[in-house]
Amino acid sequence: MPMSRTTILTLPTLLALFATQLAACAPTVFDDATALAVVGDPPPLPAPPPPPPPPEPEPEPPKRVVVEDNKITITEKIQFDLDKATIRPESDGLMAEIISVIKENPHIKKIAIEGHTSSEGTDRHNLKLSDARAKAVMDYLVKKGELPKEMFTAKGYGETRLIADESTEEGKEKNRRVEFNIVEQDVTKKKVEIDPKTGQKKVVEESTSTVANPSPETPSEAAAGGADAPAPAADPAKAAK
Repeated sequence: MPMSRTTILTLPTLLALFATQLAACAPTVFDDATALAVVGDPPPLPAPPPPPPPPEPEPEPPKRVVVEDNKITITEKIQFDLDKATIRPESDGLMAEIISVIKENPHIKKIAIEGHTSSEGTDRHNLKLSDARAKAVMDYLVKKGELPKEMFTAKGYGETRLIADESTEEGKEKNRRVEFNIVEQDVTKKKVEIDPKTGQKKVVEESTSTVANPSPETPSEAAAGGADAPAPAADPAKAAK
C-alpha cells in the first residue's frame, strides 16, 4: 500500500498563516481622509456671501438753465466773439439747454431777451453792442431751436442796468450778460377742499389764465423816463470797448 504524505506545520508557520488571514479580513485604511465614504446625506454647504451693494449713482451735474418765477436763469454766460455779436461755438451746449427748457415749459408764452454790457466803452457803442447780442440770441433760438419768433423780444440796455461793482474786472465781467425775462405766461389756479369722508385734499376747481409780467426796470431808468428813453450821448472820455 502506498503511504500518504503528511504535512507537518510548525508553530511559526501556523502563526504566519494566521496573520495572513487576519490581514485579509481587516478594513481598508486610506491615508487621504477625503477618500472615505460618507454614509447618509452630506452636510449642507454654507450660504454664499451676500452680493456687494450696487454702486452709488453718479450725481447729476448741476443744471445750467432754471426757470425761476418770472426769469429763466442761466448759471453760465453766453460767450461772444470780442466786441461782436457772434455767439461762440463753446456756447452751443448752453444754448441747446436753453431751447430744451423753453420747450419743456409750455406755460411760458413770451420772453424778453435783454443784452447788457459793462461801463467800458462809450454809452452809444455799448447800447448798440448789447442790442445786437440780444438779437443774435433770439435768432439762434428761432432758427436752431425752431421756436416761434413772436415768442421773443430782444433789446440791449448797454450799461444802464449794472448788477456788480465796476471797480474790479470780476464786477465788469458779471455786468456783461444776457438775461431772459418771462413777460407772459399761463398761470393755473386750483381750488382745493378737504374731503370729509377721506380727509384727503381734492381739487374742486381749476382755471388757467395768461398773466403779463412787465420787464423789470431799475429806479434810475424809471426816473429817466423808462427803458425806452433815448440813449445818452456818447462820452468821448471813455475808451472804445
